[in-house]
Amino acid sequence: MSFGKDLVQSAHEALAIARGEMEPGRVRTFEAPDVAGIRKRQRLTQAAFAARYGIPVATLRDWEQKRRTPDGATAAFLRVIEREPEAVARALNG
Repeated sequence: MSFGKDLVQSAHEALAIARGEMEPGRVRTFEAPDVAGIRKRQRLTQAAFAARYGIPVATLRDWEQKRRTPDGATAAFLRVIEREPEAVARALNG
């Protein structure tokens, strides 16, 4: 199939999924992490945690106060921070 035909086919499939006529091929979900708990276990302030991992303080605050929820990729990033905080800090800060 050409790129154009693939794109049109994908759009039709997306519409069918949105209408409930078709199941998505794969779905991966992440449970919202306990962001405040992850930060507190590292004994960091919001400002220090945000600076260490490159997260805006306002965003961190919104997650901790449950005004917003991290998206899937961010939730995965937070899980890695939870399990390997030093490795993440080394990777981000050279």
